[in-house]
Amino acid sequence: MKWGMAIEQKRCVGCYECVLACKAEHFLPPEMFWNRVLIGEKGKYPSVTKLIFNVRCNQCADPPCVKVCPTGASQQREDGIVWVDEDKCVGCSYCVIACPYQMRTMYEDGNAQYFPGQELTEHEKIGKTLYPHEVGVVQKCIFCKERIDEGLAKGLTPGVDRDATPACVISCPTKALHFGDLDDPYSEINRLIKEKKGEPFHPEYDTQPSIYYID
Repeated sequence: MKWGMAIEQKRCVGCYECVLACKAEHFLPPEMFWNRVLIGEKGKYPSVTKLIFNVRCNQCADPPCVKVCPTGASQQREDGIVWVDEDKCVGCSYCVIACPYQMRTMYEDGNAQYFPGQELTEHEKIGKTLYPHEVGVVQKCIFCKERIDEGLAKGLTPGVDRDATPACVISCPTKALHFGDLDDPYSEINRLIKEKKGEPFHPEYDTQPSIYYID
């Protein structure tokens, strides 16, 4: 079992719903993003093309971030998910530098508010209780591993059942994001990758990403 994601770029309209869903699911503080939607343009008027690229931790099979971590805080589970044990992280940022995709962030300001000078919103208050984030440690996408684990415990199938699937995937209004088991040759995600010729981002980095992009 190895979890992965396929992203159909032509379906992505740059609505940022996946970004907001991630922030809400994990009670992420201001300026903290575990996934991003990059938008740009190429060409000159009137022949201009809009470019939209959805990025996040690539959940590499051979993650350099895990190799350089001196405390064992950056870890990889048997199902391929790379995560950070906040109790072990000392904030050295070695993993941030080692990540070739620049998808790790150091959480530095524990007092940051969405509305500075005003009270915390109810969502922020709840987050500090249900999903507290340690200051001075590295943060990153974890494929919503809590949803996966809880779903599997209930007999659900990640990528098929909403309650066992990453928040970004189930929130996407255009169905641009797909999730599933890369080790299952009959899974829907493997069918998509094969039929639509999905490719990893920067394969030359030789990290064996678990994210595939479909043009």
